[in-house]
Amino acid sequence: MPQPTEEMWKTIASRYKEMWNFPNCIGAIDGKHINIQCPINAGSTYYNYKGSHSIVLLALVDADYKFIAIDVGAYGRNSDGGILSNSIIGKKLQSKTFNIPEPAPIIQNGQPQPYVIVGDEAFPLKTYLLRPYSRSYLEDNEPNKIFNYRLSRARRVVENAFGILAARWRCFRGPLEIQPEFVDKVVLASCCLHNMLCADNAFEPDTESLQLPESALLNVDSLRRNSTREAFQVRDYFKEYFNSNVGSLVWQIESVRKGKKQT
Repeated sequence: MPQPTEEMWKTIASRYKEMWNFPNCIGAIDGKHINIQCPINAGSTYYNYKGSHSIVLLALVDADYKFIAIDVGAYGRNSDGGILSNSIIGKKLQSKTFNIPEPAPIIQNGQPQPYVIVGDEAFPLKTYLLRPYSRSYLEDNEPNKIFNYRLSRARRVVENAFGILAARWRCFRGPLEIQPEFVDKVVLASCCLHNMLCADNAFEPDTESLQLPESALLNVDSLRRNSTREAFQVRDYFKEYFNSNVGSLVWQIESVRKGKKQT
C-alpha cells in the first residue's frame, strides 16, 4: 500500500463528505481479531478475552471500503490497551508524519478544523481521531446523539470492509492453522488483493455476505486514554455542525428518535 500523499487524503475526505456526509474525514479505523490455532509454545500470548487465540488487524479504511493502511500482528491478549498507540499507524498520526493536510474549514468562511479519523468507543479521543460521546453524555441530549449517529454512519465503512474481506477470503471464517508469521503474510496479501478488486468494482456483496459469524473477526476491547481539551473542542465543533442548518440531514432526527423508541 503506497504512503498516502496530501492530495490522496483530500480526495478521500471529498469522498467521505459525498458518500457519508462527514466533512474533513480521511478514514475509519477499527481493530479486529483474526483467529488462529494456538501457536507452538505460545502459552497465553495470543489468548484473547473471547477465549480463543488471535492476532489483531488494525485497519484504516477509505469511503470506498479500501484499506489505506493496516498494521497486523499485535498479540490477541493485548486487546485491552495500547494497540493503536504502539502501531505504525498510531505513531505516524501522533508524530504528524502521515502527510495529512493542514486544517480546513468545513463551512464557508468557517474556522479551520483538522482532518479527522473516525472510530468507535474502543479508541481514545484525539484532535485527529473522533470517537462517540459516552453513555453518560447522551441522556436527554439529542445533539450528542445526533453526533454519534453521524459518526456511526461514517465509521461502519471499516466494519463493512472487514465483512467484505471475510466474504472474499473464506479462510478468515475459521481459525487459521498456520504459525503467526505466516498469518501476517496471509492478511497483508489478502488486504492488498481486496484493494485491487475494489478498484475494479469486481465484487458486490449482498447483505448476507456481510454478516460475519462471531468466531471469525472479533471486536477489540476499549483502549483507555485521557483526552485533551482541544480534542473535546474539535468534537464539539463537529457536533454543532451536524446540528446546524448547514450540516444537518433531513432524516437524522427521525433516525435518532426511532432508535430511542426501539431501546
